[in-house]
Amino acid sequence: MPISMTQVDVDALDSFVRRAFLAMGLSKREADICAAGLMGSELRCLPGQGQGVARLNGYYDRISQSLYQPGAAITVIKESPALALIDANMVMGSVVGQDAMAIAVDKAKACGIGAAFVYNSTHFGSSGFHARRALEADCIGIAITNAGAEMAPWGGREPRVGTNPWGLAAPTGGDFPVVLDIALTTAGKGMMRWHERQGMKMPRDWALTPEGEETDDPTAAMAGALLGIGEYKGYGLSLFTDVLTGVISGGGFGLAPFRDRSIAKLDVAHTFIAIDIAFFMPVAEFKARMDAFIAEIKSSARRPGFDEILVPGEIDHRRETAYRRDGAQLDVEVYDSLRQLADTLGIDFDI
Repeated sequence: MPISMTQVDVDALDSFVRRAFLAMGLSKREADICAAGLMGSELRCLPGQGQGVARLNGYYDRISQSLYQPGAAITVIKESPALALIDANMVMGSVVGQDAMAIAVDKAKACGIGAAFVYNSTHFGSSGFHARRALEADCIGIAITNAGAEMAPWGGREPRVGTNPWGLAAPTGGDFPVVLDIALTTAGKGMMRWHERQGMKMPRDWALTPEGEETDDPTAAMAGALLGIGEYKGYGLSLFTDVLTGVISGGGFGLAPFRDRSIAKLDVAHTFIAIDIAFFMPVAEFKARMDAFIAEIKSSARRPGFDEILVPGEIDHRRETAYRRDGAQLDVEVYDSLRQLADTLGIDFDI
């Protein structure tokens, strides 16, 4: 049966999320950054993906277990003009991402390209949120992270690598930047739960049963491993994401991220890269070239059943614009969980 949704005012939701983070013990700066990250995901992602404000309760649980350290600061362990190695000190992941990308941007302005490698971190939300941080400085932004092992290696049936998301952002001269914000699995367990709740079958290329069989049953698949995008190609990209984050930084990789909470450490690793456009050409020229490229893309003859050709980030921009104008569509279960969280935190629930 269809999942019940309720329409909520975006400003009221944003205010609630910020107040909730403050009540959890975050500073105003931390609360503002974390709320911006969750709200950005809420407005841009599909509800079934499980991003956005649905994660607020989980963040509270992890703060209560000391898996996050509000008020702490990242530490630059080693650096060169273009590179930085950073200990996140279990700071809120959204804050880590924004601060580390800022360091990468500063180094890009000095060297043309800058990169920050981060270990000992936590869940940082949507990769696209951090990649877009570089746009403010007229840079191309790249943000990648490893995650808890949920994907089976190609040919295997047990999880060994994560969804390991990528975020890439480039400015344009139009109304929105090009932003690719993807996990390296065909779908995540959030979308599987969404199908399960609706009593719907799912595509057979999403996940395996614990016995290693492809399945269209989301309930059976929830106990199994996810499959990579493009079969072995997604697995290969996920493996190298671990190499470029956890392995190279000295942080967690493979089975380590999110595995051992008994030591109060999530052991997540990220990498942030900024490329200074002005090193190559005037920013206005780059944007004009991007616009010409997008026009070429959209000029392609369309396949049957397609009304238009979109570029990465375009549908997300449209969704965010509509939500800000008309109100966001919130899953009723998520809405109720936020009401319960408000009672736990002792704050007003005025969404």
